[in-house]
Amino acid sequence: MKYISTRGQSPALSFSQILLGGLAPDGGLYLPERYPQLSDADLSAMRGLSYADLAFAILSRFVDDIPANDLKTIIDKTYRADVYAYTRNGQSAADITPTLKLEENLYLLSLSNGPTLAFKDMAMQLLGNLFEYVLTKEGKTTNILGATSGDTGSAAEYAMRGKKGIRVFMLSPHKKMSRFQTAQMFSLQDDNIFNIAVNGVFDDCQDMVKAVSNDAAFKAQYKIGAVNSINWGRIVAQVVYYFKAYFAVTQDNSQKVDFSVPSGNFGNVCAGHIARMMGLPIDKLIVATNENDVLDEFFKTGVYSPRGSANTYHTSSPSMDISKASNFERFVFDLVGRDSDKTRALWSKVDSGGNFDLNADGYFAKIADYGFVSGSSNHAQRMQTIRETKAKYDVVIDTHTADGLKVAKAYFDKNTPMVVLETALPAKFEDAIVEALGDVPERPAALAGIESLPQRFTVMDASADQIKDFIIKNT
Repeated sequence: MKYISTRGQSPALSFSQILLGGLAPDGGLYLPERYPQLSDADLSAMRGLSYADLAFAILSRFVDDIPANDLKTIIDKTYRADVYAYTRNGQSAADITPTLKLEENLYLLSLSNGPTLAFKDMAMQLLGNLFEYVLTKEGKTTNILGATSGDTGSAAEYAMRGKKGIRVFMLSPHKKMSRFQTAQMFSLQDDNIFNIAVNGVFDDCQDMVKAVSNDAAFKAQYKIGAVNSINWGRIVAQVVYYFKAYFAVTQDNSQKVDFSVPSGNFGNVCAGHIARMMGLPIDKLIVATNENDVLDEFFKTGVYSPRGSANTYHTSSPSMDISKASNFERFVFDLVGRDSDKTRALWSKVDSGGNFDLNADGYFAKIADYGFVSGSSNHAQRMQTIRETKAKYDVVIDTHTADGLKVAKAYFDKNTPMVVLETALPAKFEDAIVEALGDVPERPAALAGIESLPQRFTVMDASADQIKDFIIKNT
């Protein structure tokens, strides 16, 4: 299996060759040359597998340059019940991603039982083990440079802390994450973890990462790697739980399922798109946004118009406070028939601060063929959704999951199973939950008082040159 760039000007490479990087040298994102196709018999053979065995069955179709026994060992090390032990509502940690039935054909997919209480753990824990395996095998080191709006940073740092040959430099928007998210990251004292608080918003952090990644000489000299969802390893790991959820809420492969996905950087729902392209019987993929509704606007109008950092709202679902969705390029590449010249032309407009309209070429009319629909939520609506979910189901959800559930209900017809992807435990957004319910959300005992721990971080302006200097001084 070889991987190609969405912009068509980089050589095809193997999984291990693209694993440590993020952007391709031409500025594009890696995707497999083709998506593995699953038959009805393949799906039936997967039904009932444990999470680890299911992950191996799927990932082994994308990874052919790591020996099967080694890949199985890495996956088994990653998806263990003791790693995903923060379960609620009587669920079993052994399920890794258990489903919670709210009512007939309406489910939550619990993705937040990992060490940082966010769905990012599902992929990041695997990525950490894959990184260590490849670096050790090749005798190399890497400097991970990432940007986070809240959950990616802590998931990456907890997955990479103490790993041989790895340093992590994580950018986050200064004073724009929840207190819990900030404390999870900044309280880490590991020598290989560096937190940088950027004066700006997430898009500024993401632009800094892209600027460094596009400096080929610097990237090569300082061995810059990536763990943001621009990293293909993150996306392919997330494909697995769409299959797990599908099997959990259906009896046979003739049934279709709808998924509602809280969306910021488009990585999670992009994984659902890939699962669908592989043959998983998904009907609708519902893109749920907050007030930063650039993606909702696109799926309703065909116009993609990122608004820039000055017009990005700071909301009560802060991990989705993103205007320019990195992984959206992967979907558009498929939408335009994998035409890399077209994709490159579209993103030249975006990278220069502009927008694009896919109506004129007829591409927007094809959106329905891929199952995508969308909707948005605002602060008042997510507060109301949290209150209603507690009152009706006796379940407390976080603000991002509330966005997903609110939008899901607009498309829920009760005849097709609807799975809403949970993004984080409510404890990560305590202030918002207190506002909605008047009660402090339950948190794992091991994380009590995390906000009072000493914090270590560096404040920096939104400057690619400054982060380059920082990496040089700390390498």
